[in-house]
Amino acid sequence: MQNESNPQREPAAAVPSYKRRTFLKAGLMGTGTLLMQPAWHGSAATLAPLTMTNTGPDQMPRKPLGRTGEQVSILGLGGYHLGFGSAEETAKIVSEAIDAGVNFFDNAWEYNEGRSEEFVGQALQGKRDKIFLMTKVCTHGRDKAVAMQQLEQSLKRLRTDHLDLWQIHEVIYDNDPDWHFASGGVIEALDQAKKQGKVRFVGFTGHKNPAIHLKMLAHNYPFDTVQMPLNCFDGTYRSFEQLVLPEVQSRGIAALGMKSLGGSGEAVLHGVVLPEEALRYAMSLPVATTISGVDSLSVLRQNLAIARGFKPMTPEEMQALRERCAPFAADGHLELYKSTRKYDGGVGRQQHGYPSHEELPL
Repeated sequence: MQNESNPQREPAAAVPSYKRRTFLKAGLMGTGTLLMQPAWHGSAATLAPLTMTNTGPDQMPRKPLGRTGEQVSILGLGGYHLGFGSAEETAKIVSEAIDAGVNFFDNAWEYNEGRSEEFVGQALQGKRDKIFLMTKVCTHGRDKAVAMQQLEQSLKRLRTDHLDLWQIHEVIYDNDPDWHFASGGVIEALDQAKKQGKVRFVGFTGHKNPAIHLKMLAHNYPFDTVQMPLNCFDGTYRSFEQLVLPEVQSRGIAALGMKSLGGSGEAVLHGVVLPEEALRYAMSLPVATTISGVDSLSVLRQNLAIARGFKPMTPEEMQALRERCAPFAADGHLELYKSTRKYDGGVGRQQHGYPSHEELPL
C-alpha cells in the first residue's frame, strides 16, 4: 500500500477557519484495524433507503442528491472509459445514455490525459442542459493555483461555463486530508470556484481506505457529495458501506457509489456474481447514483436494462448476497484498488514521491 507520508514534504498547517468537531472514529482507527472484517456488522443495513422518483417500468429512476435539491439518475455514466475509443464512439454512448434518462456524468481532469473530458465535451454539444455534469480536480496535494488552472482546463475541454459538481480526486494517501486542508490548498479552490459561479456543488472521492474518508469528514467541511467504492464484497474488507456510508448519510451528504463490479469485474470473470446481481446490490444501497464505467454500447445497454424500472433488493436478499460473497472477498483480492497500486493514478503517485507504474511494474 502507498499511504505513508512523503518524507521529503511536510504539510502546511491546517486551515483554522473550518470548525472541527471531535470525531473519535477517525482518530482512533489506524490502517491496520480495517484490513479484515470477516463478519457483517449491519451498520449500513439499517440505513433509511432513498426515495426514488420516475419509477415507471421503462423509466430511469432518480434519487435525491443529498441536501442539494437535485435529482440524479440511479445509474451514472463513468468518464474514464469514455476516453478509450474515438470521439465518435463516445458521442454514440453519451447520446443513447441521455435518451435513456441517464443524467449523471462523471469525469476527471487527468482521465486519459484529458481525452475523456474532450470527448464528452464534444458529445454534450446541444445537450448540456439535460445532464448533471461532474468532473474532478487532480491536484494530489498541490496548491490552490494548480486547482484553479485545472478547473479552467476542464471547463474548456467540457465546453461549458460551469460544473454541477467538482470533486477532489483520489483521496487515497494517509496525508491527503492534511494536504488538501492546508493553507492555500485545494479546499480553498473549492470555495473560490463556488463564489465565482463556476461550480455549484463540491465533494471528494477515494477508493483506498475508509479511515482516509473519515479523516476528510472530520474537518467538518460542508461537502455536498462523497464518492466511494460500494459493492457486495465491500462489507467483508475495509468496508466503506459499514464505516463511511452511515456517517455520510447522517450529515445529509450525498453518497456516490463506484466500482460496483469490483473495479475490473474480477468477481464476474471468476463466476462469483453476475453483473445484474452486483449492480442491483450497489443501486439498492442509500446512494444517489452508482457510477459505472462504460466503453461500448453493449455494456451501456446491459446496465440500462438493469436500471430501467429498478426494483431494489430486499434487506434479506442483500444479506444473502453479502454472505455468499464473503468467503471470496475477505482477503481483498476482489477489490484490488484497496490493497494494491493497480488503480492508483500516476500523477498522484508522483506527487507523493512514489515510483511510477512504469518504474515499478505491477
